Amino acid sequence: MTVRLRPHHLLCLLTYVGKGYTPGFVANYDRIARRLSEGESVLIVDGPDDVCAALLCEPDPHCHRDSVRLRDAQAAADIGDLLDMTISAGSGIELHPMLLARMRKAFADGVTRKACRGCEWADLCSGIAADAYREARVQAEAVECC
Repeated sequence: MTVRLRPHHLLCLLTYVGKGYTPGFVANYDRIARRLSEGESVLIVDGPDDVCAALLCEPDPHCHRDSVRLRDAQAAADIGDLLDMTISAGSGIELHPMLLARMRKAFADGVTRKACRGCEWADLCSGIAADAYREARVQAEAVECC
């Protein structure tokens, strides 16, 4: 199977530690984190994705807001520059250990953080990156990067 992700969730998955909007959101994200850790590939989508699924039953899910689409555009540009590829709907990504390590290093260094500006989770994510992603739920075997 493939995990469907919108571009800014490529950044969120780097620091996900089991915290989220609702218990249902956390349970869903935990399943996604396990799938990614087990090597499932990612398919980039435009708009709500597998992470958003747990929130779509709310009256006004933030997943449809323009601010979230802007985060997607910023994340796609930054990650695309980092990986020297176009990140857009239909792009496929294999999150092998070296790629995950490279993305985490860029995130920790602030290279791919434009999409995080104004995000309510930014401080939490910064702390997780500063702690070498020890508690992050998406894991791959340890490798040296870059």
